[in-house]
Amino acid sequence: MTTRKPVFYGILALVSLLGLGITQPARASFITTIDQVGTDVVATGSGTIDLAGLTFLFPAGLGGAGVNPSFGVFNTAGGPVDLYSGVSGPTSFGSAAFFESANFSSGDPVAIQGAFGRLAVPEGFLTGNPLSATFTFNNATFASLGITSGIYTWTWGTGAHADSFTLFAGVPVPTPDTGSSLSLLLIATGLVLCAARKRRAA
Repeated sequence: MTTRKPVFYGILALVSLLGLGITQPARASFITTIDQVGTDVVATGSGTIDLAGLTFLFPAGLGGAGVNPSFGVFNTAGGPVDLYSGVSGPTSFGSAAFFESANFSSGDPVAIQGAFGRLAVPEGFLTGNPLSATFTFNNATFASLGITSGIYTWTWGTGAHADSFTLFAGVPVPTPDTGSSLSLLLIATGLVLCAARKRRAA
């Protein structure tokens, strides 16, 4: 009887921890997508950005939303921004050596400049504030924009301040895989029930 109690409560604790693991979201980063939607190419971006690990350069202005694939440039919108250096990652995500301006855009001005190792955020932006934007190229394709499909990730910072900007170009954004955690939770629940029955039988 005394040996079963620690096992019972240990399994119960495991179930609680697994439950927390399933419900707690991972730390956010800035996620962007660009996809063919009918005859248009549509891009979106959302998330948060941690400025720790970056070096402030100077205030600047983004002329507008668009891409320059050969230089790894992805602008979500036009407007005043603060420019930072210290970003590592791909220097390009395609072959076109020109800046293609979007026909429509809305939201926050955020930009990655892969070839220069720089990141732009809205002027006066504070770490952790939510960001979002969308823009559209009318009557366009990946080929006309010079974009190569793939996943491109730029990183900066370390430890608790490690952060990233990821571009999913024509590739689905993966959803969190809770299958393995859910399986473990179900197994642990079964063990708890078995332990409870044995305890009552004793």
